[in-house]
Amino acid sequence: MAMKIKFDSSLDYQQDAINAIVDIFQGQETCNTNFSVYSPEYIEKQQNISYEDIGYGNRLMLTDGKLLENVQQIQLANGLQPSTRNDVDRKHLDFTIEMETGTGKTYVYLRTIMELYEKYGFSKHIIVVPSIPIKEGVNKSLEITREHFKEHYNNINYNFFVYNSGDLSPVRDFAVNDTLEIMVINIDAFKKSFQNPEDHKKKSNIIHRYNDRLGYKPLDLITNTNPIVFIDEPQSTMSTPLAKKAVKNLNPLAIIRYSATHKEKINLMYKLDAVDAYDKKLVKQIEVGSVLSEGLYSQAYLKLVDIKVSKGYPLASLELDVLERGKIKRKVKNNISQNTDLEELTGRTEYEGFIVNDIHAVKGEEYLDFTSREEILRLGDTLGKVDDLQLKTALISKTIEEHLDKELILNPQGIKVLSLFFIDSVGKYRQYDEEGNEQAGVYAQIFEQEYKKLIQKPKYNSLFGEITDYELEASQVHNGYFSIDKKGKKSNKKDKFEYFKDTSGTTNADEDTYNTIMRDKETLLSFYDGKDPKKKLKFIFSHSALKEGWDNPNVFQICTLKDIGNSEIRRRQEIGRGLRLCVNQEGERVYGHQVNTLTVMATESYSEFADNLQKEIENETGVKFGIVEAHSFANVVLAIEDEKTHYLGDSKSKELYAHLEDQGYIDNRGKVQDLLRAHLKEDSVQLPEEFTKEKHVANQIVNFLKNAAGKLEIKDNSDKKRVKVNRQVLNSPEFKQLWEKVKYKTTFSVNFDSEELIRKCIEAINSNLKINRGKIHYTKTSVSMNIGGVQAGEDASTSSYSLTSPVESLPDIVSYLQNETNLTRKTIVKILTGINKLQYFKVNPQKFIEAAIDILNNQMRLHIIDGIQYKKIDDGEFYSQELFENEELFGYLKNNLKESHKSPYEYVVYDSKVESTLAEKFEESENIPVYAKLPNWFKISTPLGTYNPDWAILYQDEHEERLFFVVETKGSSSLLDLRPKESAKIACGKKHFSSLGSKMLVAKDMDEIQNEILMG
Repeated sequence: MAMKIKFDSSLDYQQDAINAIVDIFQGQETCNTNFSVYSPEYIEKQQNISYEDIGYGNRLMLTDGKLLENVQQIQLANGLQPSTRNDVDRKHLDFTIEMETGTGKTYVYLRTIMELYEKYGFSKHIIVVPSIPIKEGVNKSLEITREHFKEHYNNINYNFFVYNSGDLSPVRDFAVNDTLEIMVINIDAFKKSFQNPEDHKKKSNIIHRYNDRLGYKPLDLITNTNPIVFIDEPQSTMSTPLAKKAVKNLNPLAIIRYSATHKEKINLMYKLDAVDAYDKKLVKQIEVGSVLSEGLYSQAYLKLVDIKVSKGYPLASLELDVLERGKIKRKVKNNISQNTDLEELTGRTEYEGFIVNDIHAVKGEEYLDFTSREEILRLGDTLGKVDDLQLKTALISKTIEEHLDKELILNPQGIKVLSLFFIDSVGKYRQYDEEGNEQAGVYAQIFEQEYKKLIQKPKYNSLFGEITDYELEASQVHNGYFSIDKKGKKSNKKDKFEYFKDTSGTTNADEDTYNTIMRDKETLLSFYDGKDPKKKLKFIFSHSALKEGWDNPNVFQICTLKDIGNSEIRRRQEIGRGLRLCVNQEGERVYGHQVNTLTVMATESYSEFADNLQKEIENETGVKFGIVEAHSFANVVLAIEDEKTHYLGDSKSKELYAHLEDQGYIDNRGKVQDLLRAHLKEDSVQLPEEFTKEKHVANQIVNFLKNAAGKLEIKDNSDKKRVKVNRQVLNSPEFKQLWEKVKYKTTFSVNFDSEELIRKCIEAINSNLKINRGKIHYTKTSVSMNIGGVQAGEDASTSSYSLTSPVESLPDIVSYLQNETNLTRKTIVKILTGINKLQYFKVNPQKFIEAAIDILNNQMRLHIIDGIQYKKIDDGEFYSQELFENEELFGYLKNNLKESHKSPYEYVVYDSKVESTLAEKFEESENIPVYAKLPNWFKISTPLGTYNPDWAILYQDEHEERLFFVVETKGSSSLLDLRPKESAKIACGKKHFSSLGSKMLVAKDMDEIQNEILMG
């Protein structure tokens, strides 16, 4: 027996969304309007015909004032900004419903149609969609809800159809039937209308052309019905002026927009955004599985990110592995032009021969090739991806593993688990040979290879214990959904490759592609019954076909096998394909986050994923994290009397908002400040008395503020303080004496023994160099969301494993080391031939090079320090004391300021707990009359870069002898505990001050300073 998806008509949030539109027409009488179904043009052409056919249309009886009153009451109850008189009138009724993906948006507007018919007799409704996938999805929803709606609405009689320009008879029925009529139409079917004879090359849609059988232009027949028009995904459906005009040409009684990502929100009536849905557990909770690589840079990696034309010249953006300061970083390099040498650009010999030849910028055919290589790089494609494939293999394997782990838990509960892969190229999943025979692409091959390995693990015996043919099983559980247009090109060097064109889902040629995935949702949700092989499908591969209009409640894993940062499909869109709450084998929705967890596999860290997801939600939905708005408190409930709810209202909400701004709780943009966070934590938020008289009112306000505050820790700008000069200290004889001892600048020279350096480098590499194979790190953590922001959880778990794939080619290690150390090739060769660990170079070349660079540079620093000499600059160049007066310092009272009476500023700006404690001790010590936290402009030159010490102090002992010191504050006074470069700079600093007749100390507290002084 086939599964039937069941629907719950009692969900409060869906009823609220339905009422938000239905109640706009509160007070409307049940009535309609009539019209002749034949146009005057038709009557003039025909003779001896009957004109008895009458059309039925919607008719609105309410006044503008009543409509506005209804609208404002609904918005107030839903906590939304009330519309004004200019926003609402009978001729321009346009409303917005915002519902997060996966919360039943389609079901809600279909129920709204039923309610509008039942309550007011509005019988003519048109659903306008942007694409074929959404059209198919809406039609499918109408089919599977028919029985449900007939039960819920007392056997209501209604008809629905999908507009087809090849069969216009349903359009006539839509007009003449006096029952509930629903038309589903793609925007492209009616937006082209050309009346100008000069536009003879263009063609109007058939809907605009006169039709003898109808006696009308189809559009004129529709406009006479004065339909209510429902816009599905208006950001796509009405994205152009032409599309907006086409919708208005339908002569709608009202336009109602439904989406999770509106670009414009006209008369917003109901809002269930991403945060609301997540908070109310109406969608799956999200966890991110981050797959990151370490040490996978043995091959040249290139990805063509973009091609643009600037000033008549094509320029490319390439993602490359770039050598910077001895480390490899994957970066996007922009404005790459013809003749660019990628070896020079990246500093890596792996890119030898990759000199840009032709940048082809024709839209839809973009590619780039090279003078000395045969490779062709098309937009979005990757070359030299041995390392990239290892990462993709890890992604696929971990997705399968997460899938199987969920099957162990959910299969016994009657819930089938599905996984969805988004891929960067169809050809990587499915290919065809010259005879047209289908062949597995690289992703399909990797999937079957990893699936076969995993299902044979003992822990999955309960799932696969009876299976003996693992090869067959692996081939039957996955499939791809996309249209493929295989074309061979014989010009412009494109005969070197074949490419696959992925359809957008907007043409009739795509219909068959989507039928399976759009119409067979129940099959995908059903366990395999031993008969229908389609029910074995559990892993779905897709490209652009699932961009919008398709989702399945039982998708529990989404894996992106492409660079999501450069994808047209964003994180939020892809995640949306799996947010719906799952259903069991009875077709019943299963609630609760303990069951409904969507694992999103990503190639970015989980914290980056959370940050980027928050940015996308803000950009696409208008959600403002950490923001309070003037109308935020309008729907605070004051009382409920005689079944009528009384709200705080818009005016009082604005008063409360102004109070929060006056208190410094929010800034002039409504952004929450740290002062509010502090008072919330202390339970000391100051509210006007009128809002605290009733505890339930105050609680609602405080709870909202807690959510808006979130967990973000930022410095409070209102706590920021300008630090002024303490002239009494600055001009004192003691400080002038201190400054005279430290103010002079120096120059340095270096001498060292090269043979000794070679010997030390060989010893250090033999003793300290440790090399591992490349690794994959998999980290999984939950993602939480509230109006304060999107945060990665603190429950992260990490697993790592080494890669065993052999290295195919070795880079020029001598050139690398020469470029990064400035040693001669002769010296480097002596070092490499003298070490006993050169064999590790073949295990992980890049890690070997990086480790060798660090060791060589460290030994060079030590030798430089041994041989460095400082002397005061001959003309006595120095740092003027007046510089203290010229610098403007700022700090935060609660974070990094310490009041001072002995330094040249009224406050010491400290950077750490150690510095804070030491400044406190300096203030308390009777031995220290003056001291200074040395400003950033006080710098000492070293071969390793400039160095800025921490403190200058004047120390006065019991014999009244004055001693002058510079102090470097560290958590440890041992130079061995510091980073090599840092300890080398400190050593240089000591020699600098020694040349001036001063002494520099390294200490972690006052006791160590005094011990150093006593020891001399």
